[in-house]
Amino acid sequence: MKSITINGSQRESVGKKATKALRNAGQVPCVLYGGDQNVHFSAPELAFSKLVYTPNAHTVVIALDNGETYDAVLQDIQFHPVTDRILHIDFYRLFEDKEIAMDIPVHVIGTSKGVLNGGVLRRNRRKLRVKALPKNLPDFLEADITPLKIGNKLYVTALEGEDYTLLHSDNTVVVQIKTARTAIVDADDEDEDELEEGAEGTAATTEGGDAPAAEAPAQE
Repeated sequence: MKSITINGSQRESVGKKATKALRNAGQVPCVLYGGDQNVHFSAPELAFSKLVYTPNAHTVVIALDNGETYDAVLQDIQFHPVTDRILHIDFYRLFEDKEIAMDIPVHVIGTSKGVLNGGVLRRNRRKLRVKALPKNLPDFLEADITPLKIGNKLYVTALEGEDYTLLHSDNTVVVQIKTARTAIVDADDEDEDELEEGAEGTAATTEGGDAPAAEAPAQE
């Protein structure tokens, strides 16, 4: 998985006054959890743009001015309710031998026959919760919609992998093809129905030889 480096400064004071002063100076107060001790630091708000304002998933390298570096993932972020400025960010430290849970984006690939026939693609899940070792975290998950016809659904089980675990129930729908007013029945489905009907008619005619003739009316 791609990583983004955040250059920051360790915070000595974590009170409300110090936090407010940081924000007024264009800095974002942050906390790194998951180690022996929590690490309080700050970084310029612009430093988080590639991490926050993107649909992609990234790990983070936190590089502090005291020379220490930490591998981490974004855990939580708080925005101002009016201005949408970043108020606070929580990170969780990564360890090579410990699994981590993270939201991974889903990329839809292929061309669905149902969509070509007028169906509507509905994306039920744009991200999926994945648990894996840091080195096995995928950049994204691929959902191939090529075989989907109108009415079909693609379940989370189709996106399973050997190096990670999907933290969703097996009946979780990732994408589906919904019927639209302009949709037409898939041609293959019509052909299959016609073949089945033809086969049934042939069976009824040939099962006992020739088809039985109608009985003549009884003579009085």
